[in-house]
Amino acid sequence: MDKLYPGAKEALTGILKDGQTIAVGGFGLCGIPEALIAAVRDLGTKDLTCISNNAGVDDFGLGILLKTRQVRKMIASYVGENKEFERQFLSGELELEFTPQGTLAERLRAGGAGIPAFFTRTGVGTIVADGKEIREFDGKQYVMERALLPEISLVKAYIADRSGNLIFHKTARNFNPPVAMAGKITVVEVEKIVETGALDPDQIHLPGIYVHRIVLNANPEKRIEQRTVRAAN
Repeated sequence: MDKLYPGAKEALTGILKDGQTIAVGGFGLCGIPEALIAAVRDLGTKDLTCISNNAGVDDFGLGILLKTRQVRKMIASYVGENKEFERQFLSGELELEFTPQGTLAERLRAGGAGIPAFFTRTGVGTIVADGKEIREFDGKQYVMERALLPEISLVKAYIADRSGNLIFHKTARNFNPPVAMAGKITVVEVEKIVETGALDPDQIHLPGIYVHRIVLNANPEKRIEQRTVRAAN
């Protein structure tokens, strides 16, 4: 089955709707689906709940959807590099569900594996546990976390065949696999497309059963975050 679409907007047209929950792969600015995020902006879809480890920066990644006020709620682990995010959150314009990074990854993995919930010690005794079920196992308290099941997942991979089998490149293999597994519909942006059967089965990181649509973006911008320090004296 050929899952390749001519462009990012075409791949999202008809499946992306106002008020949906979408998950977006990547870690910081590494391994983010740049073209698909831009297509969400261009389509004008609003009132979105976005699941992502980060919220991008002010002019890139998910930051461009915050700038256009298309995001109603973020479910995220780290949001400290986006001034517009900070402004919207502190002014009460944006909802936020903070989730510890490992818990976020496991909530996505659980969603893809058909596990409705799990118990973890992470967050017990903090605001993370507020309103959640607490249960004791072997004398220790655990908080119950629900799986995440986004309606749409946006993913970045390096290579795909036309059936959707994926290979990720180095650190871009971060949140992308669990995001892809969790989505009811998963759209993947890749840098290279090969024919079905061209990939070594032992090299495939994620099988095509999790992938519904593919978009080619052969020349992504691939911004990176640079640590800035004072010049040596």
